[in-house]
Amino acid sequence: MKIKSPYLVKPDAKFRLKDWQTDDTGRFTKEEDTHDVLEKHCQTLGALQEVLFAEGKHALLIVLQAMDTGGKDGTIRHIFTGVNPQGVDVTPFKVPTPLEAAHDYLWRAHAAVPRLGKIGIFNRSHYEDVLVTRVHKTITSKVAERRFREINQFEEMLSDNGVTILKFFLHISHKEQTARLKERCDDKDKHYKISESDFHERIYWDKYRKFYEEAIGATSRKHSPWFVVPADHKWYRNIAVSGIIVDALEAMDLKYPQPTFDVSKLCGSL
Repeated sequence: MKIKSPYLVKPDAKFRLKDWQTDDTGRFTKEEDTHDVLEKHCQTLGALQEVLFAEGKHALLIVLQAMDTGGKDGTIRHIFTGVNPQGVDVTPFKVPTPLEAAHDYLWRAHAAVPRLGKIGIFNRSHYEDVLVTRVHKTITSKVAERRFREINQFEEMLSDNGVTILKFFLHISHKEQTARLKERCDDKDKHYKISESDFHERIYWDKYRKFYEEAIGATSRKHSPWFVVPADHKWYRNIAVSGIIVDALEAMDLKYPQPTFDVSKLCGSL
């Protein structure tokens, strides 16, 4: 899969988050200029998803990772407005249940991989098992390195079996996260979004950045690339992510399946 994007993390390249902007807006200077672009992306995505579903030969797995308040939910809500809900599955990855914890760490991820013909969206993902686990020291660096290899093998197996994988790190600044948390605090209608963990995990901001760097650098591959998308501006995040998704679907060269019988004779009987 070849996708040209300034946000693509090249395999085996030295990766440092500090080299990637959080507030880039590409060729756009204001939100109003992106409305038509996002609308076009959404319409194209809806049309391509229909062919993807009808053909049933490919699947698309979208992995969304970010610091808290990074915009995973908003990305899903704004980009997938025009798709048929029957063709998209969204899986949130929270603290493992007792059943999930009793299996290997990839078990629940594999169970949620979309079948051929569908789009699957991971809101957080199996990467939590090389991020949160490292921040809170429940696994060692040696175990993490082994898991990087296992994740690469897992994703390569999916790719070999018709699943196109796109992984997005929605890159926000600490300043922007602070502003978003304050906005939630100031708006009673958004209090439901606030959790104690959002504030507690801020203590580990630097550690998360360090382990994200290692995880992304070790697992961005041709068959499962990472894209570090500037996400301080929600409106630009949406068109950046949606444009990459559209490009990936167009690269599949999707086609409606041909009927196995003479449709004209059947329709002619009406």
